[in-house]
Amino acid sequence: MIESQYLKDNVLSMQEFMTIPPLQKFETESLKHLLKLSRIREYEHGEVIIREGDTDSWIYFLLSGKVEVEKEDIHIGIIDSVGEIFGEMRILDGLTRSASVYAEGKTVCLAIDTSAATQTLTSDERADILLLLYRIFTEYVAVRLQLANDELIQAGKEIENLKQGNR
Repeated sequence: MIESQYLKDNVLSMQEFMTIPPLQKFETESLKHLLKLSRIREYEHGEVIIREGDTDSWIYFLLSGKVEVEKEDIHIGIIDSVGEIFGEMRILDGLTRSASVYAEGKTVCLAIDTSAATQTLTSDERADILLLLYRIFTEYVAVRLQLANDELIQAGKEIENLKQGNR
């Protein structure tokens, strides 16, 4: 992994990051505070980004490439849309990492250290950023839950068809 230092008030970076769909919700000042907690991380194919069972406090926005999600060595899915978030469940539930995430090919992520928010920001800045992040998380979790429900319904239909075929 290649990692940048924490990002500073870079105007070019601000403009680039404001084109990422979930980050468009941030006002410029809030995005500046968020970037102070962030690093750019580049991964090569097969590198571990998140290890199931770990307790780190980083969340990730995919900037380029794609990642594979695995739980107990079983393929869960691929994340390949720019701006998509992963690693948020640990922040939401406070438990250990529920899955592992691996780079598929060269992958670049914006990594945000949520623990640094308590060390470097005022309470108002921290509340502002965490509120926006939780709103983004909620939207992503709702979409993922709907997809999981759709897959569960499809699996139930397939099981029912198999049962009827065996009669």
